[in-house]
Amino acid sequence: MPIIYDETEKIFMLHTPNTTYAFAVVDDCYLAHVYYGKRLHDTGIRYLLREEEPPFVPSVNRREKNSFLDQAWMEYPESGMGDYRESAFCMRTADGFRGSELRFASYGIEAGKPRLAGLPATWGAEETCSTLNVYCTDARTGVEVCLAYSVFEDVDVVTRSVTVENRGNESVYLEKVLSACIDMENRDYEMVGLFGSWARERHVQRLSLGYGRQNISSFKGESSHQEHPFLALVTPETTQTTGEVYAMNFVYSGNFIAQAERSQFDSVRMTMGIHPEGFCWKLAPGEQFTAPEVVLTYSDEGLGKMTRTFHELYRTHLIRSPWLRRERPILINNWEATYFDFDEKKLIEIAKEASQLGIEMLVMDDGWFGNRNTDEGSLGDWEVNESKLAGGLACLVEDVKKFGMKFGIWFEPEMISPDSKLFRKHPDWAIQIPGRDITQSRAQYVLDLSRQEVVDRVYEMVAEILRNADISYVKWDMNRQLTTMGSAALPADRQGELYHRYMLGVYQLQERLLAEFPELLLENCSGGGARFDAGMLYYSPQIWCSDDTDAVERLAIQEGTAMVYPLSCMGAHVSACPNHIVGRNTSFETRGHVALAGTFGYELDVTKLSAEEKELIKEQTVFYHRYHALVAEGDYYRLLSAGETGGADSFLVVSKDKSRALLFYVQVLARANRKNRLLRLQGLSPEKMYRVCGKCYTGAVLMYAGLNIKLLQGDFKSLLWEIEEITE
Repeated sequence: MPIIYDETEKIFMLHTPNTTYAFAVVDDCYLAHVYYGKRLHDTGIRYLLREEEPPFVPSVNRREKNSFLDQAWMEYPESGMGDYRESAFCMRTADGFRGSELRFASYGIEAGKPRLAGLPATWGAEETCSTLNVYCTDARTGVEVCLAYSVFEDVDVVTRSVTVENRGNESVYLEKVLSACIDMENRDYEMVGLFGSWARERHVQRLSLGYGRQNISSFKGESSHQEHPFLALVTPETTQTTGEVYAMNFVYSGNFIAQAERSQFDSVRMTMGIHPEGFCWKLAPGEQFTAPEVVLTYSDEGLGKMTRTFHELYRTHLIRSPWLRRERPILINNWEATYFDFDEKKLIEIAKEASQLGIEMLVMDDGWFGNRNTDEGSLGDWEVNESKLAGGLACLVEDVKKFGMKFGIWFEPEMISPDSKLFRKHPDWAIQIPGRDITQSRAQYVLDLSRQEVVDRVYEMVAEILRNADISYVKWDMNRQLTTMGSAALPADRQGELYHRYMLGVYQLQERLLAEFPELLLENCSGGGARFDAGMLYYSPQIWCSDDTDAVERLAIQEGTAMVYPLSCMGAHVSACPNHIVGRNTSFETRGHVALAGTFGYELDVTKLSAEEKELIKEQTVFYHRYHALVAEGDYYRLLSAGETGGADSFLVVSKDKSRALLFYVQVLARANRKNRLLRLQGLSPEKMYRVCGKCYTGAVLMYAGLNIKLLQGDFKSLLWEIEEITE
């Protein structure tokens, strides 16, 4: 059984194929974490709670409840009652008092996995997934908290979410509702996170975990360029292939906090959930609040196994798009080719040339609507600018289709320009604090998507464009963070709900869009990669990875992204050189190799390329179709990190049956007087015989002895080698 409750030991055991997660009822009322790690086959582990040690449980030592609460491994810790470590739950009553005592009341086990209302979440069929619901109640207020745990029979993951229901007679105010907590013994853990900024998102950083609290967080209204809703604790010896890893990833796209805390008693508390900054949710009698889902995984085979677990979960239990396993059309986006300076003739010229090279879709980016000739206005006025597109959008789409190409379009539905018809008509629809200037960013404001009338109006404007033209793809952008948080539609005691209600509005918009246009290929974007998260993957099978398309810069960005998310999710394009952000010149071949590790497309003016570059595009498009399924669905093995080696970057994608693999290798900087590199591969079958570049090797030789990689001449050089099983 994947989930059991031992009535004698009063211990819950959740089993995945290779791991066990356990917690227990202590003193008939508290929930205490017991164990998370390699799979166990018995329940006799209650001794790990150390109940026989001081300060003992409160029913035994009635004078030291405070000490018990401040050192026990709590499954869902609360504030205000004596646990001074980071809490997961904080509630304020109508008369202003903070504190709660959530006591275990009951539990239930069900097949499958219920949806989280209005929220993205993993899903599982009754045959492959089970869910444990543990109910705890606060006697003073009548508030009930349901801790939900789901386990999957095909992947080593436990998911957690929390639902709070007010069954009392008075309103309460939720000031913190995190989604997951794990307490465990410290083992000199190090903390791994993903950090960066615009154009350099999700760089891997590893730090020692000292006493006190270290967190990764965002209260920008989005998961952000700067920090990412992922946290892993690793033992000091951990590499890609060895060591223990405890990891959390948040299925949410708004404010978050992920924190690790080492206590005075050398225990470690790991928490994740909605950031409490700016959050306060009024829960009236009879109302519920559901916190988003956290994905937990444990690996005893290093970061590589953790990565492959996340990839498999998201491919099989999160992404719903019909495009998940389809070959996605190779697109060309006109943004870096034209910026705002285009008309229908220029777009048709690009489409005609691109179609002859194997490119399959034209995407029209910003500048096609309202009076949008710069980024100073017209957001919110989603009407085609026919002075740019003579004959209208439908006419342009049909002209592009004549070349055998699909058509895609860019929107930024969440924003509104001060210089727009919509703002002049509805100035109160912008998020703002009365009496204060609205903080501008990129000359735009943010629409108040906590209001249903705003959501409905935005949806109808976007949907009307899609109804009137044959559009296959939408790039959904969001180019600024949230500030001056105030809603004209929320009462004073509900203003703290705006951040989360805004996010629910975004999710509703995308859910409605996919319901009406189920074949639509949706790609999310946020000024590049500021909202590349598991929440967005629930709606779109791919997300624009970063506005920085330079192949060398992309090595670190795509390495960090691929640590958690499948390659098939990463929007990656070949762009022009010198690169528009860093000014670097990189070979067309290397740009192609790096982009082929993602969804693949082009971001340049194809009409200005040389004959040689056009021939390379023909080769790259053929290569994409040949290897798409392998890159999209194969197992990912990180071999070298340019950030660590300074000289080379490499990874391998291996088919599930281990019959094929694709080796990506980039030499970042050439170095004098060096020998060739022996690169040890991973993930192959030791017994099988493989062909690489015309030579034959056993999998054992390739993995244990290594493949000889010759030094390449010049900086920013790359190779892409196919590895095939020899069967004859």
